[in-house]
Amino acid sequence: MKRSTLRHEVRRLSYGGTVTLSAAPAGSIIIEGWSRNEVEVSAEIELEASTAEDLDLLLMVNNFIVDEDANHIRILTTGSHDKVFMKRVAKNFPKSLLGLPWRIDYRIKVPAITDLTIDAGNGPIKLSGVEGAIRLNALVSIADLTLTGGIVSATVQSGAINVAIPARGWHGLGADIKLASGKLNVDLLPGFNADIDAQVMRAGEIKSTYANLEPRERNSITPRSMRARAGTGGATLMFTVGDGTIEIRPASTKPEPEGQ
Repeated sequence: MKRSTLRHEVRRLSYGGTVTLSAAPAGSIIIEGWSRNEVEVSAEIELEASTAEDLDLLLMVNNFIVDEDANHIRILTTGSHDKVFMKRVAKNFPKSLLGLPWRIDYRIKVPAITDLTIDAGNGPIKLSGVEGAIRLNALVSIADLTLTGGIVSATVQSGAINVAIPARGWHGLGADIKLASGKLNVDLLPGFNADIDAQVMRAGEIKSTYANLEPRERNSITPRSMRARAGTGGATLMFTVGDGTIEIRPASTKPEPEGQ
């Protein structure tokens, strides 16, 4: 048996506040910036079990809570994956239910100027319309990141990262995007201004069809390493892949994002 449960929560949050998401081991995440001083959380919780009674038990633990204090909203997934949580609140939980598949798909809207911390498991991620101090960690994902500024640190272990920057320059200190294994695509507008550092650590290569890149130093653009300047330069954007490829492309002619 499968059961899907929808939850909807709204909390007040001023611009410049912080949102922390501790996501489920599996499930999609969509985070969008908007003009309201609110955080809106919509979540679909999908459970599987043999009986309706078992589904009721699972919903009691495989869920999420919203915790808030001064200008900080925490969205914390609870569940059978968390041994500390289970020992604290569900000591006599049936062991036969612990390994059953479940997921939470999150869709979250936050003020456009917000600091974000996202810890994710396995599933696609889409982030757009937010500037701030952003930290993202994910295990396996196709991550579509539409970014215009802030201080961004994103690490994905396996999958693909598609970075689109719909601006002529970066509004902030810079970004550090890392992918352990897979493909990292970067789409830049014509006339974009920034310093670009890219590196493939082991197996793979860097490809560029973006015409406006010049080496910052002699011989600083190679098949596996790049220290380049776009336009007049600016904030430093760093892209690193362990095994795989980095492709820097003009946004106006980009194909469908990887994995779409």
